[in-house]
Amino acid sequence: MMTSTIDWGRTGSLAILLMAAASAQALPLETLELHPPRVIHVSKEPAQKVPDIFVAGEQVTTLRFENPCDLERTKLLGWEGRFEPLLVGNGTVVVVPLRDLDSEERIVLLVTLVDGTEVPFTLRARPPYWDGQVNVFLDPDSSRAVRAALETTRKENRALREENLRREKEETSADHALAALLAGGQVSMTPFKQTQKWALQEEGIAADVIILEGAGRTAVVLQMKNLDAERPWRLQEARLLTWTNSEERPFAVRMAPTELQPGERGCIAVVTDTASFKTKEGKDKLVLELFRDGGLRQAYLVLENRRIKR
Repeated sequence: MMTSTIDWGRTGSLAILLMAAASAQALPLETLELHPPRVIHVSKEPAQKVPDIFVAGEQVTTLRFENPCDLERTKLLGWEGRFEPLLVGNGTVVVVPLRDLDSEERIVLLVTLVDGTEVPFTLRARPPYWDGQVNVFLDPDSSRAVRAALETTRKENRALREENLRREKEETSADHALAALLAGGQVSMTPFKQTQKWALQEEGIAADVIILEGAGRTAVVLQMKNLDAERPWRLQEARLLTWTNSEERPFAVRMAPTELQPGERGCIAVVTDTASFKTKEGKDKLVLELFRDGGLRQAYLVLENRRIKR
């Protein structure tokens, strides 16, 4: 990991104390996202595609079946010490990887039921998500399968409603509108003025980092170029936390375009209210982290607003 420390003295009201690119650092444990229980309907037809099960290092994934599993004939093929020994009991199989799987790794889990039915699965990584529980049904018309499918549909509908409400709020949010303008290069249409700027080049990207202030808000803009000759660059997650207690702070983030092809340029803009620096004790610094697809942290900034007095 390459780290550069930047001390801007007292030339600006907003000080950038640290900029660190950490392209080799994995997504922290607290940012892993547990999938809600999934339902998989498996056909006995041999031509059916083998279902994927998403696993994460040291995290428990449980597969549940309607019928008991055969302990002796349920096994991982080619696991070579990558997993803890399987736990098999009645209709349950518990899988625990010892470490995160590489993006290209595929491990076959062969579950055999006591009636001799063999059900194969492919274990793979899909950060930041992993499956906590997967309910497997061989008979889609069984009462348990129908109930599980109905509950899954209800949860999906609730999630869609919540997502629609979130998007509606974003569309009417001033911060999101400003972030969209900044990401689109329309700085002149915003109240922001540039206060600091520097160049950054790390593994996979080159970027100009720009700090702007105005209308009681602070903005961070990364004008980026994807230096990878093969792999697209996508923003997976942005986080804004207080330095002292890691308390979440509200912010808006926009990226344009949403994916950078090899050699392509784009922009990420983050906007937050100046009040985000305030705490019960007075004020605090803020930490901005940007993670690219695959869960690797690409940028780490510590911001301090000197205009706020304790």
